Amino acid sequence: MSTLITNDFETRRYRLFDVAKEGDVATRTPIYSTESTSGVVWVLKPGQEIKPHGHAKADDIWICIQGEGVFYPTPNEERPITKGDVIVSAKGMCHGMKNTGTEDFIFVGILAPVPADYFPIEG
Repeated sequence: MSTLITNDFETRRYRLFDVAKEGDVATRTPIYSTESTSGVVWVLKPGQEIKPHGHAKADDIWICIQGEGVFYPTPNEERPITKGDVIVSAKGMCHGMKNTGTEDFIFVGILAPVPADYFPIEG
């Protein structure tokens, strides 16, 4: 699958359940990238986690599609999240999550601007 966006509609449409991949750890699958933003699909099996982290120069928006879990707005705080939630983390803000449900937790992440950095946040 190409992550290049063109005027051809087929490079602009993604079928979520065709691109969502699962693995032994929380799995991030890139779906597109432009000069401004990038998009990924995350799949977390029950019990899998994305450790608290931040991006010094980019915002990260999560659009929750399936499942339930807890979100980490700080390393030592947990807030429930579920399908239908949209979570916005501005540059520098802590974010991470754990799937606490019984089914896969799936969300689309949009990161801008790119390239983005990554830094872990310890509790």
